[in-house]
Amino acid sequence: MFRSLALAAALAAGASAASAADLTVVFVHPENFRDAAYSRAFPNDRDRAEVMRDVQEHLQRLADRHLGPGDALRIEVLDIDLAGEFNPLRRSGQDVRVLTDVTWPRMKLRYTLSRDAQVIASGEERISDMEYLVLARRTSSSDRFVYERRMLDDWFARRIVAAKEHG
Repeated sequence: MFRSLALAAALAAGASAASAADLTVVFVHPENFRDAAYSRAFPNDRDRAEVMRDVQEHLQRLADRHLGPGDALRIEVLDIDLAGEFNPLRRSGQDVRVLTDVTWPRMKLRYTLSRDAQVIASGEERISDMEYLVLARRTSSSDRFVYERRMLDDWFARRIVAAKEHG
């Protein structure tokens, strides 16, 4: 547990130091995330770290693009459930992620957006993309984070960018 928290803190600190946007991402109890590994049903710390790195880096790109001077955003990632699921009946020795119309990507987030130390938006919500297969974009087959990335893009635009415009 302490190793997971230290790894999450290192990921957040490393990304924050390299960027001008004031973003803090905290992964709360990643060992309890529902499904946070790309290649196996029972992930270890390294598997979860890959997914957390992708979440952190993508949120950082969004913050760099949309947060301005005086803006600060704190996001706590409370749960991750990647698109698809591992097929428990497959016995080839290799886990295979199967995408179906009921295995959409989901995350639970808590966030606070401030401008000049004044909170302009905050909340806790479950985000998902139930149309992830219908709206699938053509991308590289090696892009394992494509569905979650689009889901985060949509959430960031609806919650963070909209709050900045109206706050």
